[in-house]
Amino acid sequence: MKDDTTKICSYCGEKKPHYVISKDEAGVICIDCIERFHTIIHESMPFPGEQSVETPLYTPKELKAKLDEYIIGQDEVKKSLSVAVYNHYRRIEANFDPKNDIEIDKSNVLLIGPTGSGKTLMASTLAKILNLPFAIADATTLTETGYVGDDVENILLKLIQNAQYDVKKAERGIVFIDEIDKISRKSESTSITRDVSGEGVQQALLKILEGTDATVPPQGGRKHPQSNNIKINTKNILFICGGAFVGLSDIIKNRFNTNGVGFNSSLQKKESPQETLKHCNTDDLIKYGLIPELIGRLPVVSILSELSDEELKDVLLKPRNSILKQYTYLLGLEGVKLSFSKEAVDEIIKLTRAMKTGARGLRAIIEKTMLDIMFNAPEANMKSVTIGKKEIIEVSKQMVSLEENIA
Repeated sequence: MKDDTTKICSYCGEKKPHYVISKDEAGVICIDCIERFHTIIHESMPFPGEQSVETPLYTPKELKAKLDEYIIGQDEVKKSLSVAVYNHYRRIEANFDPKNDIEIDKSNVLLIGPTGSGKTLMASTLAKILNLPFAIADATTLTETGYVGDDVENILLKLIQNAQYDVKKAERGIVFIDEIDKISRKSESTSITRDVSGEGVQQALLKILEGTDATVPPQGGRKHPQSNNIKINTKNILFICGGAFVGLSDIIKNRFNTNGVGFNSSLQKKESPQETLKHCNTDDLIKYGLIPELIGRLPVVSILSELSDEELKDVLLKPRNSILKQYTYLLGLEGVKLSFSKEAVDEIIKLTRAMKTGARGLRAIIEKTMLDIMFNAPEANMKSVTIGKKEIIEVSKQMVSLEENIA
């Protein structure tokens, strides 16, 4: 530092009594400018303890209330998931606090339930509520690195893409891995041969579930040393895994038969397969084919029940974005009023139950019913359309005929 009034500050252009001079004296900066730059940097780039989570942090009750607007039933699961998500983002805040000397571990979630019970909808709705990047991955497409199929790291590519390639934003997103039960190892004992789409994938998932610096090819596919791969840290990404786990209830019942007497023995005889799942524990999941290390990284386990007829009817009519409300709105844009008779709704529920695909069956039936109407509506000069039992029965015949032809 020199007291040299003959030099001019390279930034403000003014002569000052004190300057900081660069090593080669090619440029100088005055103390006033240094203080000004320090203020700008402090305001625009907060220190680690001042970082905040860029998501609206709802309380668990508020989160559940939001989920109730879109998802029917599954109250215990929504409560469990709301608490898990709230704690997850509280954990991020706590780990940014320099005064906190307790490292809080991540609690990923495992959802177990039949197809059409709302597993994917639960995860995607949470991401929508929290305004976070969200991605869905299918575990069945994954293989161990070096084999034909997708690397586990490719799960993260869609999340990055949905975050508009903003990696920092993606690092606080939510990933839903569907069909996680399909990568169970083929037997309880370790296989001599390679299980590249089962246990091998489970082993590969461990690091990204726990939190690691992953390398992702920008265009997907396999990583290449010469390509400009994207680096992303998964420590603060919430992973929600889901699966139907067909046959898991039998494993639980066998445990009761082997070990249970008295109360347990009579309990398992009375319960349906879905009710039996509520007694699932870690040992049952290991017997099913998940490795203990993977189960340990999915500490929050929630069981979704099969939707009742009344709940299916509510799914059709009540949610803010129900399929009937969507079509009512679409036809309304054409000046056509749409309505479904009570008998039609009952027939839809009956057909859905026969299809055994849960809430997904509702959409399939409505889509089929509305096809010709939506095709003709813009030019038919219709004022109103009422769907009755007769129309649904006709759709039922078409769908049954289609299934028979495929078979």
